[in-house]
Amino acid sequence: MAEKERKLGIWGKFLTLWVALCIVAGVGLGYLFPGLSELLARLEVRGISIPIAILLFAMIYPIMVQICWEEIRNAFRSPKPIGLTLFANWAVKPFTMALFAWLFLSVIFGRYLTPEQVEQYRAGTILLGVAPCTAMVLVWSYLARGNMGHTLVMTAINSLSMVVLYAPLAALLLGISGVTVPWDTIALSVAFYIVTPLVAGFLTRRWAIRRKGLEWCECTLEPNLGKVSIIALLVTLVVLFMYQGHIIVELPAVVGMITVAILVNILVVFGITYLAARVMKLRYADAIPAAIIAGSNHFEVAIAVATTLFGVASGAALATVVGVLTEVPIMLSLVAISLLTRKTFPKHLR
Repeated sequence: MAEKERKLGIWGKFLTLWVALCIVAGVGLGYLFPGLSELLARLEVRGISIPIAILLFAMIYPIMVQICWEEIRNAFRSPKPIGLTLFANWAVKPFTMALFAWLFLSVIFGRYLTPEQVEQYRAGTILLGVAPCTAMVLVWSYLARGNMGHTLVMTAINSLSMVVLYAPLAALLLGISGVTVPWDTIALSVAFYIVTPLVAGFLTRRWAIRRKGLEWCECTLEPNLGKVSIIALLVTLVVLFMYQGHIIVELPAVVGMITVAILVNILVVFGITYLAARVMKLRYADAIPAAIIAGSNHFEVAIAVATTLFGVASGAALATVVGVLTEVPIMLSLVAISLLTRKTFPKHLR
């Protein structure tokens, strides 16, 4: 990590500080200038925020430049990490999220909420738990020094899996019928967040190696692009928290209750997957993407389904938004923990 921090300069060395400042700045801007956040929120296509899409491209494109196609081919030849990721995403996380949503929102905090609020907030958290992430995990895995070939392969597989598994699992856990898959949201998110930066990254890497050589690509281009990725991440934090700054200030107790359920689920699923990877004797580079992917959620899909089923102003939609605000800082914390525990893996598995 020290080498990566050196290459990323002040942005990597003081990342925790920048994250905290960006969260505070985003909340403050959203509360003081609600009109600005409403204007940005209207800039969307089929549930995909245009500002967030641009920022995610700026985050993911530099990472794609650093991926060697041999890493992707090797990922397809390693079935154990893929199997673990699929198991954690579809056989563990949705059910643990439903459990913790019931435990915290119905049992522990139920006395402070109306029955309608409990039902709505539980529904939103469950919709989050059923949607595995396909974009931000590339950033978390990169920061945690994971196998980017494996991460990329799993984001693609997750996108295909959602088409088949999202609706039936959501209907089962919510106890309702009529849950539809937001095909357009999934397709556009894959195009914006994966395909476009992947193609751009591949072309950039090929051009750089042919014109400047591999050493220049790895020693000059990649570190500079890495700084762009970190800066884009920090700006994304400001925008995300700005969107909901007024809610955080006006409804801190409700946001806190929902956050606890989502936070505990992320920690539990991440921990289970991380430990399972150790038992399966996976390398750290393959273990950490599996754990990170298991802990993350695809917030655009969850928000799209929540607003379709329950309405834009519903408690379910609010819960999916809180999920975004919870996931970003906690995943950055888990990245730091992962790097600290990396040394616990046997040397031949690092």
